[in-house]
Amino acid sequence: MDARLNLLTDPLAGKVFKHFNAAGRAVADSSLPAAVQELVKIRASQINGCAFCTDMHTKDATAAGETATRLHLVAAWREATVFTEAERAALELTEQGTRIADAAGGVTDEAWANAALHYDEEQLAALVALIAVINAYNRANVIVRQPAGDYVPGMFG
Repeated sequence: MDARLNLLTDPLAGKVFKHFNAAGRAVADSSLPAAVQELVKIRASQINGCAFCTDMHTKDATAAGETATRLHLVAAWREATVFTEAERAALELTEQGTRIADAAGGVTDEAWANAALHYDEEQLAALVALIAVINAYNRANVIVRQPAGDYVPGMFG
């Protein structure tokens, strides 16, 4: 399977993704826990059907020491006992932020308030930015049908 457009070699895509990558680095350098960042990226990618990003972020999480049990349960986090309350709040915010078009009210006040119980202002800003950036990556990869399975942790940086 080949992508419809090679986002890694196209000059315009390179200019655009340079900015996405910079935003991603700003989030990575924030005080938002790295494990939460990977869970957010995985959950949004699952919802959006982005195989490339799901492959990448589950492998990156594994390389960072995440357990197989937690990774297997991300899609069913509500029924899983392996996530902290803070992680659950981030996953809820991720789902609502990713499915924003599906709900007339967007992200609920309850989801935001719950996240605010667990994260400070910088971490909330990082969560908002991360949800937006991973959704942008997901959409680009789904549109071009970026194939998945060959990612190796660290191959992009």
